[in-house]
Amino acid sequence: MINSNGELLSEQEAKLSVFNRGLAYGDALFETIKTLNGKILFWEDHYFRLMASMRILRMEIPMTFTPEFLESQILELVSHHNSDSNSFRVKFTVFRNQGGFYTPNSNAVSYFITAEPLPTDLYLLNTSDYRIELFKDFYITPGLLSTLKSNNKLLNVLGSVYAKENQYDNCLLLNTNKNIVEALNGNLFLVKDNVIKTPPLDDGCLKGIMRKQILEIIGKIPDFECVEASISPFELQKADELFVTNVIQGIQPITSFRKKNFTNHVSQSILAKLNMTLRLS
Repeated sequence: MINSNGELLSEQEAKLSVFNRGLAYGDALFETIKTLNGKILFWEDHYFRLMASMRILRMEIPMTFTPEFLESQILELVSHHNSDSNSFRVKFTVFRNQGGFYTPNSNAVSYFITAEPLPTDLYLLNTSDYRIELFKDFYITPGLLSTLKSNNKLLNVLGSVYAKENQYDNCLLLNTNKNIVEALNGNLFLVKDNVIKTPPLDDGCLKGIMRKQILEIIGKIPDFECVEASISPFELQKADELFVTNVIQGIQPITSFRKKNFTNHVSQSILAKLNMTLRLS
């Protein structure tokens, strides 16, 4: 089932116009959300990021778009899903209504919500080989727009094609200053001795929901210093550990970059604390 502007439709019934502005101009935003046992994880953070992003794009926020209303729309869709899974990957997409060319006729919006079952409930540590490389064909231009989850993800698509063609599990994206910004599907953290670094938003990385949770967890770990600072490609070879974060996988340790191999002790500890937080919430 798909929720289209509050109406539950089958996949066959749900339709988008060929003049949809998200398709025509990338005039759309989305949130990738995880639900667990009928509850949306980190819902407040998702909601406020979506509202802030809509304001940045000058979209008109409907009066009905309260946290309670959108939460009910998401959970209603999940409850109608024909699956025994307790956990779902939900994608909430909002787009400016069709009409106009670059200049829209209206700032009013519509939305649709999709849901897919996930194989696991709590976050698990994937310890299998996970090789990465730098993607240097195109670069992220740092700025406010680069921190948003818009549906203009060509750079991520091309990077994913490159990774698949060259048998890598992921790639790291660089900005125009040649600093590492993030992975194709999440934020990057680097561990060296007792310092854990992640690129700052000013470098152009996504304002990730899981990034925020991990920063809060690290801030409570004794003997570790958390730093939001630029990461150069040269630092990768000196790192003890690298890991990628997003709300679906939680934490994905990177096992190797070129000839450098990494441990996963810190990411394993952080993941245990993350799952403990979910159990207590």
